Amino acid sequence: MKGTAKIKALSALFAVTMLSATSITYMQTVKAEDGLKDDGLPNGISKVMVKPATNDGPLDEIFSGWHFRSKETKNLQKDDFENPGYLWVEQGEELWATKDGSEGKSCKSCHNDAAKTMKGVGAEMPKWNAKLKRPLTLEQRINTCRTESMGAKEWKWESSQMLSMTAFVRNLSRGMPMNVQADGPMKPWVEKGKKIYYTRVGQLNMSCSNCHEDNYGKYIRADHLSQGQSNGFPTYRLKWQKLGSLHRRFKGCMKNIRATPYKPGSDEFVALEIYLSQRGKGLEIETPAVRN
Repeated sequence: MKGTAKIKALSALFAVTMLSATSITYMQTVKAEDGLKDDGLPNGISKVMVKPATNDGPLDEIFSGWHFRSKETKNLQKDDFENPGYLWVEQGEELWATKDGSEGKSCKSCHNDAAKTMKGVGAEMPKWNAKLKRPLTLEQRINTCRTESMGAKEWKWESSQMLSMTAFVRNLSRGMPMNVQADGPMKPWVEKGKKIYYTRVGQLNMSCSNCHEDNYGKYIRADHLSQGQSNGFPTYRLKWQKLGSLHRRFKGCMKNIRATPYKPGSDEFVALEIYLSQRGKGLEIETPAVRN
C-alpha cells in the first residue's frame, strides 16, 4: 500500500474508532421528560415528543431536535423576537405580495391570504404532483409556480428568497403535525429514501442510521446527536449563522462522513426527505427552529 493510501486508510480507521469510543464514553440516557420540565416548549408548539403511529417503526419514541439542544439554544426558539430565523419569515411575507416575472403576478395574486390558503401546506410537503408524476418539495413547488404561473425565473435552492419563502410558508403550519403521504404513488419514494438512509457510504463507511438511530442522545463532537428529524426546517443553525434548508443539512452530513453528496433537489435527497417525514410523523412543525 502506497504512503498516501495508507495514511487515508489509517485516518478513516482512526475516525471510526474515535466515533465509537466517544459514543461509549459520553453515552447518555434519553428520557421523555429530560429538558422539558425547566426549559418549557418552543413558542407555538404543544409537544416535542410523540409515540410512533405503528409498532413496526425503528423508534420507540420520536423526539424533535429541540429535545437535544442546550438551554441557551432553546431560549432563542422560545421567543419569536429572539429567534433569528424570523428575519427570513418576515422577508418571505414581503415576497409573497411582490410581483415578479412576465405575467406581473405575485404569490398573492393566485393564493390570496397566505394565512388561510397556506395553513397546513408545509406539514404535507413533499407532495405528489399528478401533472409531473412525481413528488415535489416545497422548494420545487414554489419554483413551479414561478416559472409556469408568474413567468419568473427559478430561485436557487439556498438563495435568500427561497429560504425566506419556504420559512414563511412552513411557519404558517407551525404547531401542526407532519402528515406527508406515504402510500399510493409516494410509496416507492419512501422505500427509496429508506434505502438511502440505511446505506453506508463514504470514506467512514457510515449511514444516516449510524448516528441518528443507533447513537442519538450521545455526546459527540461537542454536541448531542439528535434523531435527525426534519420538522424544524428550514432551520437557523448557529454554526451557519443563517437559515438553511434540509437538503443543505443532508449535504453537510454526507461531507462529514467523507462521502460525495447528492445535489439539493436531486431525486435521492427528495426521497430521503420523504422518508424522514415518515420517521417523524406526528411531530409538530417548528419552522424556523434554532439548532447548533
